[in-house]
Amino acid sequence: MHPILFEFGPIAVRYYGLMYVVSILVGIFLIKKEVKRKGIALTEDNIVNSVLFLIIMGILGARIYYVIFNWSFYSRNLKEILAVWHGGLAIHGGLIGGFIAGILFCKRHNLSFWEMADSVAPAIILGQTFGRFGNFMNGDAHGIPTDMPWGIVFPPTSIAGAQFGSVPLHPTMLYEMVLNFTIFLTLWGIRKREYKKGFLFSLYIILYSIGRFFVSFFRADSLMIGNFRMAQVISILLVIVFGSFIVKRRLWCR
Repeated sequence: MHPILFEFGPIAVRYYGLMYVVSILVGIFLIKKEVKRKGIALTEDNIVNSVLFLIIMGILGARIYYVIFNWSFYSRNLKEILAVWHGGLAIHGGLIGGFIAGILFCKRHNLSFWEMADSVAPAIILGQTFGRFGNFMNGDAHGIPTDMPWGIVFPPTSIAGAQFGSVPLHPTMLYEMVLNFTIFLTLWGIRKREYKKGFLFSLYIILYSIGRFFVSFFRADSLMIGNFRMAQVISILLVIVFGSFIVKRRLWCR
């Protein structure tokens, strides 16, 4: 495990950044297929622009969210606010940023927000899958100590290694990587069924939130709100909100 894939003079190519590039390229490919299948009136340039806009707003939202809930540290280390390669992107903040970006994009192009949300949901969760591999190579989003045989000792130069040294940790980023890929396969497998607009995106939010709720028990770097893990509180709220949305509008059937 090492955060840098290779170095060329002063330029370092990091796994973290590479996973973003892979996510963008794969996301564009998948969204193109869904937009074409659904007959949504978007050009290829529009699709590329939408993905880039979602990524930028997602990263911005993820970072702002993380910094706000770690302000005691960042208020004393202002230069670290921009150092995203040191870790510190909260997925729920990313979802908020991406949600706002989606609303703005659909309003500008006069599109159905929920139809587009269904179209991009599989690409989003697959992008999260690649992102967790980047976390693994970076040694962040790590777990608490464990004596299970699959516990991993992270390099001392990583965030996990600096915190716990040679103690084996739960590879929570790998747990979530498997979880995310399973959700992707589920969404991709049922996407052609006759559901009302908004069902696929809502299912994505619910499945991810349930998985994240349980994985958070093993996370060592959880953002806290009092005595509660912020990710678990948000996950419960999202399951309630989107579960109610599905039931109230009977999104599982036409």
